[in-house]
Amino acid sequence: MTYGDKFYVYIIQSRKDLSYYIGQCDDLDRRMSKHADGMSKYTASKRPLRLVYFERHDSRTEALKREKQIKAMKSRKYIEQLIFNWKRWII
Repeated sequence: MTYGDKFYVYIIQSRKDLSYYIGQCDDLDRRMSKHADGMSKYTASKRPLRLVYFERHDSRTEALKREKQIKAMKSRKYIEQLIFNWKRWII
């Protein structure tokens, strides 16, 4: 899913405990593979995981800013609303 200089903010959900993990990267496929393979310390014990949301950004600065913004909300309701609206948009 890498398209030139694109960066991603993503949300994955644990199918084990339904918790969410918010991150950012420059290669979404590679990052999801690392999560799936247990190579990410925080999510290794939360597998299996599923990608439930992502956004593309033109710079790492933008992606980091957005990641922090989502995390600062500290709200499961906010995250679930993001996911709900995103799924409606892509279907």
